[in-house]
Amino acid sequence: MTKSRPRPGGEFKVALVGCGRISRNHFEALRKIDGLTLTAVCDVVPERAKAAAEREGVASFTSYEEMLKRADCDVVSVCTPSGLHAAQGALAARSGKHVVTEKPMAITLGQADELVKACDDAGVFLFVVKQNRLNPPIQLLRRAIDKGRFGRIFLANTTVRWQRPQDYYDAAPWRGTWEFDGGAIMNQASHYVDLIQWLVGPVETVMAKTATQARRIEAEDSGVALLKFRSGALGLIEVNVLTYPRNLEGSITILGEKGSVKIGGTAVNRVEHWLFADYDDDDKLIESASTNPPNVYGFGHDGYYRNVLSVLRGEAQPQTDGRAGRKSLELILGIYESAKIGREVPIPLRSGV
Repeated sequence: MTKSRPRPGGEFKVALVGCGRISRNHFEALRKIDGLTLTAVCDVVPERAKAAAEREGVASFTSYEEMLKRADCDVVSVCTPSGLHAAQGALAARSGKHVVTEKPMAITLGQADELVKACDDAGVFLFVVKQNRLNPPIQLLRRAIDKGRFGRIFLANTTVRWQRPQDYYDAAPWRGTWEFDGGAIMNQASHYVDLIQWLVGPVETVMAKTATQARRIEAEDSGVALLKFRSGALGLIEVNVLTYPRNLEGSITILGEKGSVKIGGTAVNRVEHWLFADYDDDDKLIESASTNPPNVYGFGHDGYYRNVLSVLRGEAQPQTDGRAGRKSLELILGIYESAKIGREVPIPLRSGV
């Protein structure tokens, strides 16, 4: 089915489900964007739903199905545990609502495909939040790659050295479970897995090791993965949520025959190394591109919702739709499969993985 008709200059109402940790970034972004208005919130914890509703001045629900029936909205933002994203997104689509879902869009490829199909069948847009793509240093890095400034890329590395204490997992029983969350790679490092494949290109094979070293959770708190890209480049993903005593680094490094770049900080927010054989005017922008976000989520939700608005008005294409979101999920699941069987795993995954 074709997508619903764009509404040039239109205004759109947004309802949000899941008033936990990440929801505040959505609320802050929506306050800043003329053309998008929050109208309702929902959470299964009544106190949390009520507090968010009072703070934002909107309607409050504890039943998601009830919110879909009664709330005045064009878009539903899904900020619940990862294992619920696909089913709740599909329900919103079947109710005729456009869907914005936090990462990951699902925790299995089957769920992801069902969500994409539900949105296609309903003729609504599906947006998967990958806000780190919009960080100014990452945008500069992407431009450098697109311009061919690196020449041939030899090696790419992304590192997530963060701290998530046991209290973090104990605060919500779904965290760290296979059914609703996954581990450090699926949750904390999801954006970084997305960045490395978005920037360097399709992955051909992955070999990985994961471990649960110090947290009392089902899934992993640490992991490493070796990548071979179809281009011939090699890659490394390193993830840890045991870093003492606080978040240390969220970075990506790319090394090529004519350039070397590292975007670091705690959340790919600062240019730490930028050197190319040939000058480009973008080189003058590296200092102004660095940001200092208050947390690891950065400022990218503002830009992401601006893209949502532009798409709904017919002015742009989605920066990360369901099919793009599926690519990073497939790589994450490939990492898990390799760690499970102890062998290299080809991407795309074979059916049934």
